[in-house]
Amino acid sequence: MGFADRIGGAPISWGVCEAPGWGYELFADRVLAEMAALGLRATELGPTGYLGMTSADVRAVLDRHGLRLIGGFLPVPMHVGADADLAAAALAMDTLAAAGAEVVVLAARSADGSYDRKVHLDDGEWRRLFATLEVLREMAADRGLWPSLHPHVGTAVEDRDAVLRLLDGSDVPVCLDTGHLLIGGMHPAELLEQAADRISHVHLKDVDLAVAATVRDGSRSYMDGVKAGLYTPLGAGDADVAGIVDRLETAGYTGWYVLEQDCALTGPPAAGAGPVGDVRRSLEFLMEVAR
Repeated sequence: MGFADRIGGAPISWGVCEAPGWGYELFADRVLAEMAALGLRATELGPTGYLGMTSADVRAVLDRHGLRLIGGFLPVPMHVGADADLAAAALAMDTLAAAGAEVVVLAARSADGSYDRKVHLDDGEWRRLFATLEVLREMAADRGLWPSLHPHVGTAVEDRDAVLRLLDGSDVPVCLDTGHLLIGGMHPAELLEQAADRISHVHLKDVDLAVAATVRDGSRSYMDGVKAGLYTPLGAGDADVAGIVDRLETAGYTGWYVLEQDCALTGPPAAGAGPVGDVRRSLEFLMEVAR
């Protein structure tokens, strides 16, 4: 597929998030209709159940808007115990696979699912994380899904040291998220230098580094950072998104670029207003990059 055909959307860019108390959740039909109107032809799933509780439900709502399913974000508490109950993860992967997904984007979730606290692991917890990660990889492979581990704020793999430990302790494919890496103190270019051949999925965000610094030092929660403008439309922030895309393409990356810029809503925006405007600007920027 050409570059433009590998750009997808995500419900989080419309404020739809699995984190507790995130904000107002727009109806799926509105979000998908706005994606399709922008010319997007594929999306990630969003929180489990958002597009439907069964794979048939998910396929039906996607077909209604002419969209295909790229994959889904699946946070799992990997460090909590060697016999961690992965039944919920198995059900989520079942739905993804049956609905036609290609990728399952894994995150090493905090114990309670919040993104507002640092998660620091001791050596024993790291061993449990790596063991659980291997089980999750096998579960994904059994369902025909490609696993991709997402370094993410408020998870066990957040800052630069944790990312490097992950790369050293596992050969799991990695999701390069331009925003979360920068907030965690690792430049995306460094991940490209360290492990370009392991990048299997990309989430594109642009970042206001001044706001990111307050999230990194703990003076502002992740959610408060999002509300304060942590993420901007692509090309309007401090991340070198064009340079990162160029380096990925040069390195032979052939996977998806998902426009995934977290926002939180306090209520329903007027028709044609709200997050869709920022996604439109980001898509226009990427088209300029392609040209």
